[in-house]
Amino acid sequence: MDFRQLRYFVAVAEALSFSEAARRLHVSQPPLSVQIKALEEELGSALLERSRHHVALTPAGELFLDKARAALANLDQAREVVKQVASGEAGEIRVGFTASVPMQDMFPRAVHAFREAHRNAKLELVHMSTGQQLQQLENGEIDVAFLRPSPQFRPPASIAVREVLADRLVAVVPMAHPLAAGPQDIDISTLSPERFLLFPRGLGCGLFDHVTTLCNRSGFAPNVAQEAREATTIIGLVASGAGISVLPQIYARTGIPGVAYLPIAGPDAASRILMAHRAEALSPIMKRFVGYF
Repeated sequence: MDFRQLRYFVAVAEALSFSEAARRLHVSQPPLSVQIKALEEELGSALLERSRHHVALTPAGELFLDKARAALANLDQAREVVKQVASGEAGEIRVGFTASVPMQDMFPRAVHAFREAHRNAKLELVHMSTGQQLQQLENGEIDVAFLRPSPQFRPPASIAVREVLADRLVAVVPMAHPLAAGPQDIDISTLSPERFLLFPRGLGCGLFDHVTTLCNRSGFAPNVAQEAREATTIIGLVASGAGISVLPQIYARTGIPGVAYLPIAGPDAASRILMAHRAEALSPIMKRFVGYF
């Protein structure tokens, strides 16, 4: 049994005429009759009652017609899906992102535009640390990563990266802190006496490495008094007087009261967000997705 035989049978069953079905299918009548007969022999049951001037469905033919139509519809749907995947209109993409990425205006705008333009694509967004993203990217568990790496980050040859966003690191201090009333831009060396509240290093967080690198270059190691996994928790602890922190400027949008955000001076305080994916040839849907950034 093949799909050609199913199409031939459905055409005859709908037209109840071999000659009319042959005309619709643009085939001659004898091969049409041969294929229908072969189908009936394979099934072991007559599907059509034939006479010189009459064609009708047998009870078995009536039941088989529904199944044949469904099989052909599934085939057409499968062909359409393959066509959409090949053209980049459909497919699946799993995207990792670090916590601050959705707060940037560009990311939600680009994701929304992609989803609107590719209704048949499946896009899964997964929040994870920079280190986790790199590992899953290498393992093929995600397709695209939005990272905030340390300044020392050098991607392996298997990973392609492109900078898509940048903001500055800022010192987050309690509103009552003496620095809050001083100059807006500060040198990170002025923070050397402070108690730091930072993301844990163990999360594979590029921000931890970036902050400690800046401190080391200024001649001191930060006194990390406490670690927390959420930026909002860190900012809340700063407001409580537990210490100070250094975070990307985008976190000022959280609106948590009782803190001041002071930009860190110097080009090294620029914090990059990179889009990364495997360096191998991109699938059509991947090409379309990365084109939005």
